[in-house]
Amino acid sequence: MTDPYSADVAAVQRVPEIEAMLAELCRATGMGFVAVARVTSDRWIACQLIDRIEFGLKPGEELQVQTTICDEIRDSGRGVFIDHVGANPAWRTHHTPVLYGFESYVSIPIILKDGSFFGTLCAIDPAPRETSLALTIPLFERFAATIAAELDRLA
Repeated sequence: MTDPYSADVAAVQRVPEIEAMLAELCRATGMGFVAVARVTSDRWIACQLIDRIEFGLKPGEELQVQTTICDEIRDSGRGVFIDHVGANPAWRTHHTPVLYGFESYVSIPIILKDGSFFGTLCAIDPAPRETSLALTIPLFERFAATIAAELDRLA
């Protein structure tokens, strides 16, 4: 039986310039892992990614959605950025950075034209950021909107 989300993974991989967008986010943030994830109430699936920190995921592989901040973003519809987990009282004991060992994080929702939540454009790194990730949020938002528009076009 075919995984119902394999078509979503394939669609993301067909987005023109997806690799260039992910590489630009790595460059702009200095972070070593960036991904487009398909996020549902019960699944987190890597669709396309760059992994320079040996996080260990490949496209099509999954994390338990309850272990991710992306699950919270799916519920809230709002992006998150954390420059330094250890210096942030709201995040330093959160189960996700503790489990995965990252110190910096950003994730922006990918919303399709019908208003549905597709997933996230997210990045992690084991080191904190010297320059605030707030400066890169417009770039993440622009790329998330481009990805959403391309997924709508490909549908």
